[in-house]
Amino acid sequence: MQYRYRNINFDQYRLDENMEKRTNQKKEVIYLKIANLLEKQILNNVLRVGDKLPSIRVICEKLGVSMSTAQAAYWELERRKLIFSKPKSGYYVNNWNRNRHKLPDTSKPNLETINEQKSDLLINIYDTIADKNIVQFSLGIPSPDHLPIAKLNKSVVRATRELQNSGIEYESIEGNNLLRRHIAQWAINYNLNINENDVITTAGCINAVAYCLMAVTNSGDIVAVESPAYYGILQLCQSLGLKVLELPTNPTTGIEVEALEMVLNNYKIKACILISNMNNPLGYSMPGEKKKAVVELITKHNVPLIEDDIYGELYFESSRPDTCKSYDTEGMVMLCNSFSKTLAPGYRVGWIIPGKFREQIVKLKSINTISVTSLTHQAIADFLDSERYENHLRKLRNILHTNSLVFRETISENFPADIKISQPKGGFFLWLELHKDIDTLKIYHEAIKHNISITPGKMFTLQNQFSNCMRLSFGLNWSERTEKSLILLGKIITKQYNRLKN
Repeated sequence: MQYRYRNINFDQYRLDENMEKRTNQKKEVIYLKIANLLEKQILNNVLRVGDKLPSIRVICEKLGVSMSTAQAAYWELERRKLIFSKPKSGYYVNNWNRNRHKLPDTSKPNLETINEQKSDLLINIYDTIADKNIVQFSLGIPSPDHLPIAKLNKSVVRATRELQNSGIEYESIEGNNLLRRHIAQWAINYNLNINENDVITTAGCINAVAYCLMAVTNSGDIVAVESPAYYGILQLCQSLGLKVLELPTNPTTGIEVEALEMVLNNYKIKACILISNMNNPLGYSMPGEKKKAVVELITKHNVPLIEDDIYGELYFESSRPDTCKSYDTEGMVMLCNSFSKTLAPGYRVGWIIPGKFREQIVKLKSINTISVTSLTHQAIADFLDSERYENHLRKLRNILHTNSLVFRETISENFPADIKISQPKGGFFLWLELHKDIDTLKIYHEAIKHNISITPGKMFTLQNQFSNCMRLSFGLNWSERTEKSLILLGKIITKQYNRLKN
């Protein structure tokens, strides 16, 4: 390969010359900012394969940072497999394969309510959830290695001291006051101006979605969802006796707004459910103008929108995206979230910002649970009562971002060349579309024999589609075992491809 040196306009990387001197700035933040900016140049082909990067000394001089900060930025890019070092020569852009694979196709579900049962497959996957011998590419939760367990333990201890009678009593129906106050303060990050009275706590996010559905629907009603859609939402709708209408969905921008408008005009839709940010399973983040258009449509038709924003804090871009709720002026959007994907899956700490449906949801909570678990909710509130959460999120986003790149690179090197792969904006998931004649349910059964669990695509629909697709989680700790399992999965899939040829 012939290596080239490409001049870089350092003005776009210019950092505050006093940044490293500020006591409230972490050096970690600076090196990640440099790494992320250079990554954008590589992904946009401004810096191309074989280009030589500026030396560590040049980075220090041009950006006014220390040698250790510049070195850390380059080490981070090496970890992401975006660059490599050549002894006595410098750093070069790697032969990275982001654009080798096409994106999955926009889904084309039947615009009618077709509801197949998928519960047995879901039970099979959840049966292995605690089996440490299985590499869980199927679970959308962060590895415990990525979570601040020791600090959370201290928060639990403090919670037992601070709560009346150590937390054994019921709390108010709306939920822990301190927690709701912190959630309201945090909402400013996605342009919501609310107070604690606008928040109701729940036992996790799916519990929040359930309350929202029960508040605005009855058995036999029709709800509109994405396609593919998170299987937990599909199962929930079926358990409530609801009919599900799946909407065409683009892998980078979300549901087709024209299709939503058409079904709102032609069907008696009682609610819409969307995961608009870092979608599960496609990984997209719906553009702001599209979120605004969706909110205007549902408001015009007086159809409530249930927005699941559970992955909203796990973005890979420079800032957190808005929510659909950010564009809601009439209270028609019920925003659901939790700390299950960012802090503690087992604590079951979730919440709703219910808009105009607050009274119905308070009543439902009083009937169904009265109160959630006081101790874990107070513990999360204690954890939020400092800058620890933001520091933790910064680290977790970096880990997940790096994992997503390493997973994609490993898949490119070891899976069949014609697969299509999503390009997630954050979250935990890659969506893979294989040859149309490949059945990923068969791949699931073969992989589980080797202690590898995946999520077959047909779990994400109630129609007859996505049989050749699968979802993989990159929330695991990247290790030799993880890498070997991903390579082995590639061999299993390749074997299925070879059978097609024979």
